[in-house]
Amino acid sequence: MAEKSYASVLEEIQALKKKRRAIILAHNYQIGEIQDLADVVGDSLRLAQEAAKSDAKVIVFCGVHFMAETASILCQDKTVLVPDPEAGCSLADMALPQDIRIWKKDHPGGVVVCYINTAAAVKAECDYCCTSSNAEKVVMSIPADKEILFVPDFFLGTFVKKKTGRKIHLWSGYCPTHIMIQSADIDRIRAEHPAAEFIMHPECGCLTKSMHLADRILSTEGMTRYVGESKANEFIIATEIGVLHRMKKNNPEKTFIPASGDSICQYMKLNTLEKIVRSLENLQHEVRVDPELAARARRPIERMLEIV
Repeated sequence: MAEKSYASVLEEIQALKKKRRAIILAHNYQIGEIQDLADVVGDSLRLAQEAAKSDAKVIVFCGVHFMAETASILCQDKTVLVPDPEAGCSLADMALPQDIRIWKKDHPGGVVVCYINTAAAVKAECDYCCTSSNAEKVVMSIPADKEILFVPDFFLGTFVKKKTGRKIHLWSGYCPTHIMIQSADIDRIRAEHPAAEFIMHPECGCLTKSMHLADRILSTEGMTRYVGESKANEFIIATEIGVLHRMKKNNPEKTFIPASGDSICQYMKLNTLEKIVRSLENLQHEVRVDPELAARARRPIERMLEIV
C-alpha cells in the first residue's frame, strides 16, 4: 500500500471508530498493519477478556470466526463484527456438537474441556473452556477423580496430559498451520543457531517428538512476554509467523527466527485494512450468537475466567 494511501486509510479507520464508538481487537497472527492500528493485540484469552470489559458499542474482531463468537457470547449487548466472514479455523471445524454428545455418552461422568478454538455450539456442550495459556491450570482445577475429555487439539491435550499426569482422553484434531512445523526443521535450525532459545507453541505438530528440546512451551501471549524478559538475544519461534511482528516491534535489538517459513494461517491473513473500513462503514459481517446458545456456551468460558 502506498504511503499516502496507507495514511488515508488509517485516518478513515480512526474517524469511523469514533463515529461507531468501536474498538479493534487483533490476534497476534494478524498482518502487521492490523496489529499496528489495533487497540489491543493479544492471544485468545486476552482478547476475550478485553472484549468482556470494554465499554465500546462495536467490537471489530480481527482474528478468526470462533474468536468473534466468543466475544459475542460474552458481550450480548455489543455489536461484534469481523472484517472477512471467511476467516474460519480448520482446527475448530474438526469438532461438531454432535461429536461431543456422543463422546460424553461413551464416557459418563467425564468432564469435557474444550480449547477456545471451538465453535459456540461445541462450547455449549462442554464443562470448561481453556486457552493454550491456561489449559494446565484449568485441568488441575477439576477434581482428581474425574476423567477428562479434551477437545479438539491433540497436541495441546498431549502437552497438558504430560504436565498434569491426569487421565485425559484426547480428540484427534490439529491445526494445519502448526502441523507444518516438523522436528527435522527444528533440528536443522537449532544447529544453525546454537545460541538461540527455542520457544514452542503447544499446538505444534512436532511437539510429541521435540517437546524436550524446547526452552519454553508457551501461548503466543506468553511468548511475546517471555522474549522481552529473557536475556537471550536470539530466538527460534515455533508458531504462526504473524507473532514475529509484535516481537520485533517490541524488541528491535533481538533476532527472531521462524521455525518454519510455511507456518502461515491463510485464514488469519484474510483480514485487511480496507475490509476493516468497510466493516465499520456498513456495520457488516456481524457475528451474533443466539441468546439461548450463548447462555450455554458462556458457562464453560466463565468457569475458565474464574480460574484464571
